Amino acid sequence: MATHKRPRIDPLTMEVVELIGTVVARYHEEYEDAAAAHALTGAQARLLSLLSLEPLPMRRLAQKLRCEPSNVTGIVDRLETRGLVERRPDPADRRVKLAAATAEGRRIAGGLRDSLDFAREPLAELSDQERLSLRDLLLRMLGEAPDTPATAAETRRPGDRD
Repeated sequence: MATHKRPRIDPLTMEVVELIGTVVARYHEEYEDAAAAHALTGAQARLLSLLSLEPLPMRRLAQKLRCEPSNVTGIVDRLETRGLVERRPDPADRRVKLAAATAEGRRIAGGLRDSLDFAREPLAELSDQERLSLRDLLLRMLGEAPDTPATAAETRRPGDRD
């Protein structure tokens, strides 16, 4: 029986993995703090942020949040009680219920986004081309292709660095 050895991870890869972990941890910490400032749990804030973009069926919310549909139902119930989310029939299939952010829910979701400085401020220090490169590399790591490959010339603003 042949055994396959896993390739050793080189020091640069380990450093990149550690840096990604640090970025994720800092973002998560700031997100939890922003959620708490609005008397929300992190899960409630994530669900509300998703629904501020578009109404979604419960099953799709569960997929996006990577949790059980029963958990989503409880989160939606609590947000609905606060007037931040409402359930409505899906116009395409009246058997399906959509969860949708109310006007107040969208306002709070916008406040959450506006209060997240950790990701926004360091990214603002990068040129458009650097942000595009970072986006494309992250998408590549996730096995996805960029929606719109843009060139530096297309996105460059006066004063941007190369």
